Amino acid sequence: MATDQISVLFVCLGNICRSTMAEGIFRSMVSKPPYKSLVSQVDSCGTGAYHEGSSPDARTMSTLEENGITDYVHAARKVRNSDFQKFDYIFAMDRANLRNLQLIQSRVSGKAKVMLFGEFAGKKKAEEVEDPYYGGQDGFEDAYQQCLTYSKNFLKEVFPDVEA
Repeated sequence: MATDQISVLFVCLGNICRSTMAEGIFRSMVSKPPYKSLVSQVDSCGTGAYHEGSSPDARTMSTLEENGITDYVHAARKVRNSDFQKFDYIFAMDRANLRNLQLIQSRVSGKAKVMLFGEFAGKKKAEEVEDPYYGGQDGFEDAYQQCLTYSKNFLKEVFPDVEA
């Protein structure tokens, strides 16, 4: 079991759909007991700077709000070299972004454990959170369910002695 507080960063391509969905869900979960004192920082970013400074996609926000997360605010940003020193866990939403993060990590020092968020799918094979940007609302709802499941499974694994 982790004894110190942990910090978590979620990463997708543009930082307006998947990583913000994951951040919003995770932030909501760890803002309350029993996890409140166990997680020090939660953030999200993109491997690309396509939407830097923008708010999350309206469909991300409506999906979060429909699920009771009404206080999430974020401005998109690109991943920074310092993130690898600052965060304990950096979760990529898909394998392409995972490869990009691993390439950056190979050039910088840091403590971050970089991995696919879908490692916590609870299945033998890791899953990817598909990018819902070019699709309909159902893709955002699917991403929500995946991120919720992965968040719960991650917290259970990192803090096995904590009952939620």
